[in-house]
Amino acid sequence: MSDRDGDSALLGPADVRRLAADLGIRPTKKLGQNFVHDPNTVRRTVAAARLTPDDVVVEVGPGLGSLTLALLPACRAVHAVEVDPVLAGQLPRTVERRAPGLSGRLHVIEDDAVRISADRFPEKPTALVANLPYNVSVPVVLHLLAELPTLNKALVMVQAEVADRMAAGPGSKVYGVPSVKIAWYATAKRVATVPRTVFWPVPNVDSALVLLERHDEPRANRKEVFRLVDAAFAQRRKTLRAALAGWAGSAERAAELLTAAGIDPGSRGERLTVDDFSTVVAAAAR
Repeated sequence: MSDRDGDSALLGPADVRRLAADLGIRPTKKLGQNFVHDPNTVRRTVAAARLTPDDVVVEVGPGLGSLTLALLPACRAVHAVEVDPVLAGQLPRTVERRAPGLSGRLHVIEDDAVRISADRFPEKPTALVANLPYNVSVPVVLHLLAELPTLNKALVMVQAEVADRMAAGPGSKVYGVPSVKIAWYATAKRVATVPRTVFWPVPNVDSALVLLERHDEPRANRKEVFRLVDAAFAQRRKTLRAALAGWAGSAERAAELLTAAGIDPGSRGERLTVDDFSTVVAAAAR
């Protein structure tokens, strides 16, 4: 390992801008690109991920490599999923230049993280650590948790409001579809706020880190539970009896199923846990 394989390998603001200029890249809103340029932020992110030397990490949207360079010393391998072909091609060269002793741990996959399949990974990932594009953060997390059952933890940097929704519990004003679907797979906790000033370009919102720890999934049909969740929150001001009429076939049938599951038909979706939704689906299957 060279003497550049530690903190000195990390990218600072001048490094990020120079790399982007060399590649002729301007960050785009379409791809949700906001590059982290603060070494302290990526150090804290990696520390919060609680990685072990045996972890195989998926990083989504590595961009210019700021987080990648901090991840490589902390785990056995990093599988970086990058949809931009220019960035995907540059990342191995950046790692080879700045941390040559760790370059063998990097595997770049040029693909869309919202659609990537498990067979694209040369080994089974155990952790997800990523600064996620704001516009696809929840779909990416849900897709990877479903597609990669070996992922046992995740640490994602997302828009602060999205972080609150991901980690919200029943009864919260921001509890909704993302909260319930994330809870199907994992326990979510917001662990830190990330100021907008550590990004280039500077976004108009703050970010936050969310830690996910996987748990056993409910014993129910996931697709049907997710359909039920979507219906329950499509018109969140309506009672469940009314909101689930389309899903159940009628308001009367919805009330019957809710009562059979031990749930008040006059309550609203924001009061139900993922287990409650699973119980309603189980009642419908009987």
